[in-house]
Amino acid sequence: MKIGMLGAGEVAQAIARHAIRHDHEVVLSNSRGPASLAPLVKDLGALATAAPPAEAAVADLVVLAVGWPQVPDVAAQLPPLDGTVVIDATNQFASPPPNVKIADLGDLTGSEYVASLLPGARVVKAFNALYGQFIAPDPRHEAGRQVLFLAGDDTDAKSTVTGLASQFGFAPVDLGTLREGGRLIQLGGPLSALHALKQD
Repeated sequence: MKIGMLGAGEVAQAIARHAIRHDHEVVLSNSRGPASLAPLVKDLGALATAAPPAEAAVADLVVLAVGWPQVPDVAAQLPPLDGTVVIDATNQFASPPPNVKIADLGDLTGSEYVASLLPGARVVKAFNALYGQFIAPDPRHEAGRQVLFLAGDDTDAKSTVTGLASQFGFAPVDLGTLREGGRLIQLGGPLSALHALKQD
């Protein structure tokens, strides 16, 4: 699978490393241009390249892992994503820690808002509820597998993400739609930053 990464921070790098370990091609992007990613690409190896966001988004699956204030700008740069599965790994921080402020989206969940900016994309909320340093290691532990909560409105898209996460070693748990499930795992939700193991 070719996976486009919109963002190249801690979460994006953690997901990229899992993908590369399982022979997926990864295309990284950020706001500073491909040249700024040269050291990271070299570190990741032959399956990693860098490109502008518009090129990274031309992939089998796209991971959105940028800071919340950058989401509209990144979305505006992208080509039509008709049918593309987009993993939304963002959290709606209007201001980051330590002075956390959650963006007011009215009745919308964070991923419903993201989906509204990416018409045609099949958005699945995932990887946002885990800290990057806990995404990066092998999710298989002696006591079980790291649980990965996900939510989405498209069943096939969720199956794709479930399959990928399972391949990485996570234990995916489908929480339902972007509205109901997304509310549980978005910033401020009861499952946000809840790290759990599934005993197999």
